[in-house]
Amino acid sequence: MSQPDASGLKGARVSTGSTFLSRLKMGLRQHGVECRKGLHEIFRAPFSSFMTIAVLAIALALPAGFHVFLKNAQNVSSGWDNATQISLFIESNISSQQVISLKGQLEKSEKIAEVSYISREAGLKEFKELSGFGDALSYLEDNPLPDTLVITPTESHSSPQASQALLAELEALPEVELAQLDLQWVRKLYSMMAIAERAVSALGLLLGLAVLLIVGNTIRLAIQNRREEIQIIKLVGATDAFIRRPFLYSGLWYGIFAGALSWILVNSSVFWLKDPVRNLAGLYDSQFQLSGLAFLEALQLIAIATSLGFLGSWLSVGRHIRDIEPT
Repeated sequence: MSQPDASGLKGARVSTGSTFLSRLKMGLRQHGVECRKGLHEIFRAPFSSFMTIAVLAIALALPAGFHVFLKNAQNVSSGWDNATQISLFIESNISSQQVISLKGQLEKSEKIAEVSYISREAGLKEFKELSGFGDALSYLEDNPLPDTLVITPTESHSSPQASQALLAELEALPEVELAQLDLQWVRKLYSMMAIAERAVSALGLLLGLAVLLIVGNTIRLAIQNRREEIQIIKLVGATDAFIRRPFLYSGLWYGIFAGALSWILVNSSVFWLKDPVRNLAGLYDSQFQLSGLAFLEALQLIAIATSLGFLGSWLSVGRHIRDIEPT
């Protein structure tokens, strides 16, 4: 008797599992149908849908383009090593061997990326070549220039606060007569970058709101155009969730297409500007090249656009479908 009961329980478990799987398959199949239906709604009016997608893409391309501009500006500024270099002028009574020993000690610091040693002789030679007073300087009996160590901080210690703290630390060394850093230039550089980052963020938020409103209004018009159809479907017992689903997928597709088109617009603009920028950089003996949106950045842009499209349609559909009732 116990064996049939066990087999009966076992059969019940299999039956429950098959029911769950069948429901899951049915749900996925239904979502697939609604997803295709949402895409079909876009292609029912291809011209107006393309105009909507183009407007959304331009709204998304503007902050994405400014992000690319800021990224390239940061790449350019990262090559301006002199902006955060600290010059240490060594005491005149310190020998070259002691200066080289000090250089080795500083290179072990976690705050310092590179240390360059400029001897008194090399400094005088460079000064003669660049100043134009070579003949006059040759009459000097002694070399008035000190040995110099040029310190390049690590990236984590290149900010104005960190570089100023490092400057005070290096200036306290007994071998150092004077430590010099152009903090004003460093502060200006970081301030400009901070303003640019906030401007891009503000522009992105405003245009993201515009995308929400455009998608919401587009879905609202689609609902109004199918008002009678929705009333009939509600008469036969369709729920709001069932009616809402294709419109949500339409918003999702709007976001995907707009994100992909905005990525094409941004990278096409970068490609169009690449040669003039490379020619300009060549005039300054620079190898800088303009870079567009990377693959991961493009995926992030499309994901943001898809999320905005879905959110805009969800906000619009939830309110307008509840207002439509069979009469």
